[in-house]
Amino acid sequence: MKKEIFKLGILLFSFLLIASCSSDDDVVANNPGNEQEVINNDDEEIDDFIWKAMNFWYLYKPDVADLQDSKLDDATAYRKFLSSFNSPEDLFEGLRTQNTIQGIREDQFSFIVDDYIALEEEFSGVSKSNGMEFQLGRIGDSDDLFGFVTYVLSGTDAEAKGVIRGDIFTTINGTQLTVSNYIDFLFNTDGYDIGFNTIENNTLVPSKTLTLNKTEYTENPIFMSKTIEYNGEKIGYMLYNSFTFGFNKQLNDAFAAFKNDQISHLILDLRYNGGGSVYTATALASMITGGYAGEVFAKSIYNPDIQAIVSNQSNADSFLNDRFLDNVIVDFDNNIEEPINSLGLQKLYVLATRSSASASELVINGLSSYIDVIHIGTQTRGKYQASRTLYDSEDLGREGVNQNHTYALQPLVSKISNKDGNTDYITGFTPLVEFQENFQNMGVIGKTSEPFLNAALEYIANNTVPAARSKAGFMKFDMVGESKMNRRSYQKMYLDRPLKGLKVK
Repeated sequence: MKKEIFKLGILLFSFLLIASCSSDDDVVANNPGNEQEVINNDDEEIDDFIWKAMNFWYLYKPDVADLQDSKLDDATAYRKFLSSFNSPEDLFEGLRTQNTIQGIREDQFSFIVDDYIALEEEFSGVSKSNGMEFQLGRIGDSDDLFGFVTYVLSGTDAEAKGVIRGDIFTTINGTQLTVSNYIDFLFNTDGYDIGFNTIENNTLVPSKTLTLNKTEYTENPIFMSKTIEYNGEKIGYMLYNSFTFGFNKQLNDAFAAFKNDQISHLILDLRYNGGGSVYTATALASMITGGYAGEVFAKSIYNPDIQAIVSNQSNADSFLNDRFLDNVIVDFDNNIEEPINSLGLQKLYVLATRSSASASELVINGLSSYIDVIHIGTQTRGKYQASRTLYDSEDLGREGVNQNHTYALQPLVSKISNKDGNTDYITGFTPLVEFQENFQNMGVIGKTSEPFLNAALEYIANNTVPAARSKAGFMKFDMVGESKMNRRSYQKMYLDRPLKGLKVK
C-alpha cells in the first residue's frame, strides 16, 4: 500500500464561480429583486472553502441544516449566510453538529487552523517543548491546581536542569496555577519560572524554582522499548506515546528486537498516548499479531454521500477498510517499504488511561476481534472518529493549495469500527483490570518496581494486581489538563490511507 498525497479527482458538485470579486473589496451581487446589494465579507474566499469542504466531507453533515446542498440554490443568500459570521473560526464552529450521545457531544474533536504548516509539523512529531510532560489536577475542591511530571524527554531543557518523573509543581512565575490561568501560563509562552514542591505532613511545601525554555523538538514516540525477564519469562515492554507515521521504521525495528529476544508476552504502554495515524495503528497491530495479513483490522464509515461515492469505486475496499499488513511504509519520501516484524501473539497486555485516545483505542478495539486484549488501568477517552486534513484546493488536497491564505480544516470525516462493527464507544473502554497511577508513587519508567508496569507483570505472573489508588483529601487527583493538550494533534486520529483514484460523479 503506497502512501500518496490525497486527491479526490472530481468533486461531487461544481464549485460556484463568483465573478468580479476579491477578498479585499466589497462584493456586489444581484438579489431576486434585481437590486444591487453590497455584501461585505473580507473572508469570503476562506469561508467558501470552509463551507464546501464541510458540505462534502463532514461525517455529521446530515445533522447540520446549514450544510445541506440546498444552501447553494440561491447564490446571494449563500454569500449573505457566509458574511453573517465574524470569522472563519466562527463559521466552522457553526457548521459542527451539536448532537450528543449519552449526554456527551458527538463532535468534540473537529478543528480549524490558520497555519497548516504548523499543523503538518505537529502531525510529524515536531512541536515546541521544554521536555517536561505533565498532568494537572485540582488541590482539593478549590480552583487551585498542582501538576506532576509524567516523563521527561531526552535532550531537552527539562532534562538538562534535572526535572524528573514525579516532580510536583504549583506556580508559574511566582503565581499559583488555577483553572483560569494555567493555559496562558503553561501553553502560551515559550519560557517560564516554575515552582516545584514537596509534600510534608499533607502540605505542599515550596522546594525549588527552575527556568524552563521551549525549543522546537521532534519527539520519538517510542519512549522506551525493552525486554524484561520476570518470573522466568521474557516479556516485551514498550512505552509508546504517539502514533506518528514518520517513526514507522523505528517501531518496526523495536519489534525486530522483541522477535530476536523471543518474548512470550508483550506489555504495550499507552497510558499517555492520545492517538495519531490510523495507518501506523494498523501497522502496530500487524506487528503484534501476524498471520492476519489481508484481514480487516478497522472499517471506516463516512457520511451517506461519501459512503455512496466510495462504495461505487472499483477500489472501494481500500477506502472502506484498513487491513492487517505484511509490509510497512518506512520512508514516505522515497516510497520504501519493508516486511513487518510480527510476533504472532494471541494475547496483548495494554496499559491505558483517560489520556489514551483515538488510535490507542483503535488498537484495543481492532485487535479484540482477533486476540485477547487485557486492558489494565482506567477508563479510556472515547474517541472513535477519524479526521482528515482538508486544504483550499480544487480537490481539497495538499497539491495546488490556494496561496492566498494558510487555513486548513481537520474535521471528523469517518467513524472507525472493528471487524465486528463495534464503534460509538463515547465513554471509552472499561479496563478488565482496574489500576490507577498514583502521582505520589510514580516509580521509574521501565523498572519492574514501577507500580503501573509492575501491575501488568504481576498479572502476567500471578493473575493478581496490587492496589494503587491516590489518597483522599487535597491530593485526590482528577485530571484537569495535561501537557499535550496545547498541541493541535492532541487526541486526534487521522486518516492517511491513500485515496488517490477516488472518482466523484
